[in-house]
Amino acid sequence: MPSTISQPQSPLHLNQIQNLLGSGGFGYVYKGCLVDGTEVAVKELKIGGGQGEREFSAEVEIISRIHHRYLVSLVGYCVSENKRLLVYEYVPNNTLYFHLHGSEVVLDWSTRVKVASGAARGIAYLHEDCHPRIIHRDIKSSNILLDKNFEARVSDFGLAKLAADFSTHVTTRVMGTFGYMAPEYASSGKLTEKSDVYSFGVVLLELITGRKPVDASQPLGDESLVEWARPLLSHALETEDFKVLVDPKLGTNFIASEMFCMIEAAAACVRHSATKRPRMVQIVRAFESMETEDLSNGMRVGESEIFNSAQQSAEIRLFRRMAFGSQNYSTDFFTQGSLGPNSNER
Repeated sequence: MPSTISQPQSPLHLNQIQNLLGSGGFGYVYKGCLVDGTEVAVKELKIGGGQGEREFSAEVEIISRIHHRYLVSLVGYCVSENKRLLVYEYVPNNTLYFHLHGSEVVLDWSTRVKVASGAARGIAYLHEDCHPRIIHRDIKSSNILLDKNFEARVSDFGLAKLAADFSTHVTTRVMGTFGYMAPEYASSGKLTEKSDVYSFGVVLLELITGRKPVDASQPLGDESLVEWARPLLSHALETEDFKVLVDPKLGTNFIASEMFCMIEAAAACVRHSATKRPRMVQIVRAFESMETEDLSNGMRVGESEIFNSAQQSAEIRLFRRMAFGSQNYSTDFFTQGSLGPNSNER
């Protein structure tokens, strides 16, 4: 459990100008230091208004439940009169958004694959191994932090929702980021884990193409990354010709088989139909099938379950057909066997 920090001025030493890490609708994030020398990131929520209070309470409640290699940890929090502070572990290497869209240094292909795989593991843990399950609701490249080794840390749980098993949440308060929101959630407020899957698919498209989710500088009709990419994804999977789709800054500096797998995953994640999208655990397994290094020292989805290797191979093959295969396949395949009793298609 994170600790409660009762006096924000005493254990935290903040120079608000020099240590500002970022800002947004929620308030400001500063780099700080605890009395024991531990570096932390301190989110100071804006004062006033119910939304800030709700997001503060939601984030404390939800992030207190989770601990995972690929999720940012909450160190503590402060409630003192009109102060609301969330104190996180400090992740020093900025965000994925910065490295893709704001840095002059090109993010190489192996790092992009590593970041995608790590973020997928973190989100799958929220969906599969937390009880009750957690829907993040704001997956985007600016909420994926990178550590000194360029390992992913999914952050910002202020909009997250706890989901009871076997229920579909409908909300009248649609919250999220334009360009990443699943169409069914944006239009009707219908919220499931598949909403996060769609958002993750947009992040994969950013990694593949180097483009922003929404870019007004693009030609008319091509401002939306997803809509621009849809026909190119289909063409790339049919022909294995990636040059129109791939980030020009990468050139040909990528492994073709890995690019193919990444494109398959992105195409499946951003399907219009939520029920036709894979679950995050399937995406994790697809990445595992193309990895050459062992990442098993992180927490794995369903680590208490026994996996049938033949079924896992069949799942991966079916997952790959989901991108642009027949619309008539049955998703019931994924609800049986080793995935456990709570893994129904939602």
